[in-house]
Amino acid sequence: MNQSYSVSPIGFMRSCFKEKFAIPRQPQLAPAARGVLELVSPFDQGDAVQGLEQVSHVWLLFLFHQALEDKPRLKVRPPRLGGNQSIGVFATRATHRPNGIGQSVVKLERVEAGRLWLSGIDLLDGTPILDVKPYVPYADVIADASNRMAAAAPELIPVQWDDTALLQAREHGLRLAEPLVALIEQCLAQDPRPAYQVPSPERRYGAQFWDLDVRWHYPQAGLIRVLEVVPASV
Repeated sequence: MNQSYSVSPIGFMRSCFKEKFAIPRQPQLAPAARGVLELVSPFDQGDAVQGLEQVSHVWLLFLFHQALEDKPRLKVRPPRLGGNQSIGVFATRATHRPNGIGQSVVKLERVEAGRLWLSGIDLLDGTPILDVKPYVPYADVIADASNRMAAAAPELIPVQWDDTALLQAREHGLRLAEPLVALIEQCLAQDPRPAYQVPSPERRYGAQFWDLDVRWHYPQAGLIRVLEVVPASV
């Protein structure tokens, strides 16, 4: 039986991540990563979220809207394997999904009619959200579960700061009322560059967090140094 179905977003994510580069590869790896789920009609009324204040975490089902493809992939190259080894798509959480659907469990900070305030997110700004489901600890935690390919979180690498960059981050964090220094450190410590790249100390990397461009380099192997935090170019 070959049937097709259509779905519509129940809201859109307004996220600290304005581009895909440097987004954590799993949720909860950067607790300082925050955003707001803005619900659309008819779900923007208080009735749709009544009772949700009793929940600490929620599952988000969403679309990888910038990675939708007409032709399904049977194999992908996940970052966990260095981006050079292919494996079956259903053995990974790669963005290249048969229907473009992703899922993340995130912390629910606050509930308002029409808005959910979230942290520990790994979603790009503007991501269409298909559904919200409460996290149920007794059912969602499986004590003896295993995944030999991804047995533990990525090993973190040290993040250092130029004095000027740290001052910039602190000032902009106060302006945004966001834990900006923590956000940058938590995301960069996971080393967002492709695993197969060996950057020279001269090579600069950059990503946009909120309305800011953050730039860094690798002065030596296994070390990141943040160089500047400046308003994003329009």
